[in-house]
Amino acid sequence: MDIEPLKQAALAEFKAAPDLAALDQVKGAWIGPHGKFTALMKQLGALPKEERPAAGKLINQAKTELDAAISERRAELELKAALPKEATDFTLPGRRRPLGKLHPLTQVTEDIVRSFRKIGFAVADGPEVEDEYHCFDALNTPADHPARDLQDTFYLQTRERLLLRSHTSTVQIRAMEKQRPPVRIIAPGRVYRRDNPDATHNPTFHQIEGLYVDRKVTVGDLKGTVEFVFKELLGEETRIRFRPHYFSYTEPSFEIDFSSPLTRKMGKEWLEIAGCGMVHPRVFEQVGYDPEEWTGWAFGFGIERVAMIRYNITDVRLFYENDVRFLRQF
Repeated sequence: MDIEPLKQAALAEFKAAPDLAALDQVKGAWIGPHGKFTALMKQLGALPKEERPAAGKLINQAKTELDAAISERRAELELKAALPKEATDFTLPGRRRPLGKLHPLTQVTEDIVRSFRKIGFAVADGPEVEDEYHCFDALNTPADHPARDLQDTFYLQTRERLLLRSHTSTVQIRAMEKQRPPVRIIAPGRVYRRDNPDATHNPTFHQIEGLYVDRKVTVGDLKGTVEFVFKELLGEETRIRFRPHYFSYTEPSFEIDFSSPLTRKMGKEWLEIAGCGMVHPRVFEQVGYDPEEWTGWAFGFGIERVAMIRYNITDVRLFYENDVRFLRQF
């Protein structure tokens, strides 16, 4: 049984196959169910008994070589099929795919963070699912305060009475629990309140809150910091003013108004934009700070509100509708 000439003939046909379809036809002709090498195996029974093992071994070795040759030729033909049908001029300019853009709220958040980093503030984060202690008790919020009612806050149906945080002041508490003063942080993040969606309210929105604790911190430090940041965000012509207000976790407390060409375009000289104040001594006591030794201030404002003013957007819901016609403008 002369196997070598058949093997060489098969190898030559495999190598000459011009495409994958032709290669499959050649493969079937040689090692398919009705192929020539398959027929050789069937002829083994006609050989003398002592010659069968050697002949069978030769046939199997040849089939192994043919299988390897087919795999190699198949790889060559697949690569050839993947190549461009026409010559490519690699000196031509490339085509730029349209890339996505950061969401406008992300852009504003990054601008705010960048401004505070310039004056030494670090970014802190905390959980969006909170407990009542960090969201209310530690912030000197009385048990009967309206903010703790079911109609104002999203509570989870758990034994621990967990809730979706209604402000990022919770991060301030957690930061003070973990470190001793001085503390200089900002806490941007998503918050939740039971607001019916309209042009200026949404159940989910974003806040950024700041905290600075050290010895001999004053309202003057607060005013200077806020003025610097809002001028960075809203223009050098921006002016700010403080109005007395009430927050349970600061004393004294203030509302912050600002005036700029942006407010005048809206037909207003002054516009409220943030709340702030000196950290209440009871809040320091909750986290183990001595209010006789340490003082500090805290502030908070909505990121959507800054974005709406900055880009002259009149409906907050546009930020959440994912309309590419709106988002492409930023």
